[in-house]
Amino acid sequence: MAPRIFNGKAELQAAAGEHLGYSDWMVVTQERVNQFADATGDHQWIHVDVERAAKESPFGGPIAHGYLTLSLAPVLLPQVVATTGFKMGVNYGCNRVRFMSPVPVGSRLRLGAKLLAADDIAGGVQSTYELTFECEGAAKPSCVAEVVFRAYE
Repeated sequence: MAPRIFNGKAELQAAAGEHLGYSDWMVVTQERVNQFADATGDHQWIHVDVERAAKESPFGGPIAHGYLTLSLAPVLLPQVVATTGFKMGVNYGCNRVRFMSPVPVGSRLRLGAKLLAADDIAGGVQSTYELTFECEGAAKPSCVAEVVFRAYE
């Protein structure tokens, strides 16, 4: 899907409170999980040992790391929203993050985004989004995070 484009602070601020849409679905592969494990040093068997996870895990197989799910925001959010008219932007942090249900390896995941606020800061705007990561067919979201970005003019 084409992202919703906001040109500058005023357009972004005018959309505060709106749900902006959804990303495309992406498959969470074992290769991606293994790469995340290597990058973070988190090689817990529920993520990387396919055979053991199939036998012993309450999830019936390996699952993605919670932080891997959250880290997919930079991949998925640009499919939902894009901003122009700024020199640069930075991740500013998270106000709240919850991992409510697992993301089984091989499942399809998408991101829904709601712009909660777009507040003035010196030289730019601070945008707060509610990001909801949904695993196809799951009863509950996999992750809901309130994330904050800053963009400078």
